[in-house]
Amino acid sequence: MGKIIYFDGVCNLCNWSVRFVIKHDKKRIYSFASLQTNFAKNQSIHINGQDIKLDTIIYAEDDFKYEKSDAILKIMIGFGGLWRLIKIFRVIPKTWRDGLYDMIASNRYRWFGKKDQCMVPSNDIASRFIG
Repeated sequence: MGKIIYFDGVCNLCNWSVRFVIKHDKKRIYSFASLQTNFAKNQSIHINGQDIKLDTIIYAEDDFKYEKSDAILKIMIGFGGLWRLIKIFRVIPKTWRDGLYDMIASNRYRWFGKKDQCMVPSNDIASRFIG
């Protein structure tokens, strides 16, 4: 299916992150799907047999799925160039990285706000959105 980033479509921080990826994804290798879409729900997205909550970013590449800090690192490394240096953060234990991720995720609406509905992509990037 390719390289798909699943995100919370009403979260302002998540939408900013998607715009960040679009800006830095010069090869246009990533597609996007809001976790609120039927497409995402029909994909039975889960990690280790557990359903994914809306506060979790998922990066799916072929048959592999990454979540939270692993997803973020994998996506940014995929930008290529100097972005590959971000690999250095893999030396930080996943529990610490995910702990920081969880803290931000649990406060994201309070700190960054949320929309009433999922973002509507502009015509120039609409083809990269699924669902």
